[in-house]
Amino acid sequence: MTGDPLLFLGPEDDVAIATRDLTPGERVGGVLVRDQVPRGHKLAVRPAAEGTTVRKYGQQIGVALRPIEAGEHVHGHNLGFAPGERAYELAVDNAPLPPVEPAATFDGIVRPDGRVATRNYVGVLTSVNCSATVATLVARRAEPMLAGVEGVDGVIALTHGTGCGMTADGEGMAVLRRTLEGYARHPNFAALLFVGLGCEVAQIADIDLDTPTPVHRLVIQDTGGTAATVQAGLETIEKLLPEITGVRRQPVPASELVLGLQCGGSDGYSGITANPALGAAADLLVRHGGTAVLGETPEVYGAEHLLTRRASSPEVAQRLLDRIRWWERYTAGHGDSVDNNPSPGNKAGGLTTILEKSLGAVAKGGTGPLTQVVEYAEPVTSAGLVFMDTPGYDPVSVTGMVAGGVNVVAFTTGRGSVFGCRPVPSLKLATNTPMYERMRDDMDLDCGGIVDGTTTVAAKGEEVFRALLDVASGTKTRSEELGVGGEEFVPWQLGAVL
Repeated sequence: MTGDPLLFLGPEDDVAIATRDLTPGERVGGVLVRDQVPRGHKLAVRPAAEGTTVRKYGQQIGVALRPIEAGEHVHGHNLGFAPGERAYELAVDNAPLPPVEPAATFDGIVRPDGRVATRNYVGVLTSVNCSATVATLVARRAEPMLAGVEGVDGVIALTHGTGCGMTADGEGMAVLRRTLEGYARHPNFAALLFVGLGCEVAQIADIDLDTPTPVHRLVIQDTGGTAATVQAGLETIEKLLPEITGVRRQPVPASELVLGLQCGGSDGYSGITANPALGAAADLLVRHGGTAVLGETPEVYGAEHLLTRRASSPEVAQRLLDRIRWWERYTAGHGDSVDNNPSPGNKAGGLTTILEKSLGAVAKGGTGPLTQVVEYAEPVTSAGLVFMDTPGYDPVSVTGMVAGGVNVVAFTTGRGSVFGCRPVPSLKLATNTPMYERMRDDMDLDCGGIVDGTTTVAAKGEEVFRALLDVASGTKTRSEELGVGGEEFVPWQLGAVL
């Protein structure tokens, strides 16, 4: 790519991307500009009749709502969503990526049972929103205990807004239990307190806490109320500290990494810079024997046919298509459409339809075979590229991934997200240099050089991969330095609130 004012992504595309603000009357890429076109937005490079398909990345991103002339700004005023037809080919392009020798390593924390952690936290989990205040007080008051303590990253409360007002045997409860159980067995916790109220639907006794991680249960109504439970929690943590301090990191193979792939606050550059660079890093991780987890089902809608081609088997491909169909029914049942996904910020950044957003989002998954499809918060058990069915909403999506076993997250953003997700570190990749410069305290890496030609997708992918190894070895991310990540535990809430 170069520093040209227009970025052409494919020879059959009807649009090109503006790399700077374009002004009516100037000629760029052989096209006379007719409208003001903001940086990152689309310029028509050829005419399109009303109702005809408009292409970007060589794929359909929508249809012309009216005749579009070459040189016009292409956005919501003249480009609309249409599901279109996609040719589904199952498991036809799934050759394994060649392994890399020698395999990369990082300095991880090896638990007594062999699980590998990237951080060492004490967690305070809650079964219900009613125990959230107690959990927060325990974590806040326990922090001074860590002064001078070596090897413990912190005491964190992970609270949520559900756990009651729901049916005990419904889909929503199944998802909540699966999420809590996944966090309870996460290796990044050295020990856990699990706090409940006592009368909630999500009874602690019904949650499977059979995990190698030491878990201590506290029920507010049985313990004697708020003050008594906070005191009991503090006493428990004080007794635990000698057992979990002084943890030493040691070299472990990169195959122990499970990488969560997330994008948020996307813009017109996301599918051109940070997402492909992260995809290149994901491919490198897979070649070293590791696992990369792609999610956000509504944000692969319209690009799922690119993933089904890469499925390791027709059965894996069909599982992905089954989840796509579920989302079509789910949104329709709420009088909604999957195309309502692009946010106002996405649109201000140049994205118009969910099809366009999805085609850029799937680039995070690299090029390797799709080896497994799991439901929300289910354990990830396969190496390679795995797909988890999650919503596109960032905290809900990553919560499911962490429950599934992700131990490091890479988060791409064009508008500027300030995301974190303790107990797992989150590395943030900026899609464009102006935003990176504006939000340096929140961004870890700048991928904007891919557009101006100062770097390549492959080179940036290598840089991202090395940064992930450093972060997994204990180097703090920007979000960790700022203390972001304690409020982003958001289990997916399904079903009626009763």
